[in-house]
Amino acid sequence: MKNSLKDILSFEEEKLRELLALLDKQYKLILSKDIFGMEAVVEEIKLKNKEVAEAEVERRRFLGNASIKEYVENTKDESLDISYRNIQKLLNEMVLQKDTNELLIKQQLSFTNKLLNIINPKKDATTYNSYGNIRR
Repeated sequence: MKNSLKDILSFEEEKLRELLALLDKQYKLILSKDIFGMEAVVEEIKLKNKEVAEAEVERRRFLGNASIKEYVENTKDESLDISYRNIQKLLNEMVLQKDTNELLIKQQLSFTNKLLNIINPKKDATTYNSYGNIRR
């Protein structure tokens, strides 16, 4: 019983590593401002997310309603514990990389919007509403 959970966790860890590699690839594409490459990697990330979700469903099907953390602690199997910790570490790295990618994209969009406003400003006159704020 433990061996099949080890197999499931190792498969899930492999898929998470592949997803992290895609997020790193996306980061490099964002920095190089390769729009078409970013668009292609988004599709790859979606497919990899689906594979990770399938692995997680398999793990949940194996464990049922039991929490994986509790299961790992109760079995006291060191290799199972190491696999679980590796997955947790990978998930934390992925969250950090995803947040970094999102921040870079938002910064570049903000910069682009400011440039567009400088190049082509709004021609209508701004007015104030009853609260003293600028109405747009």
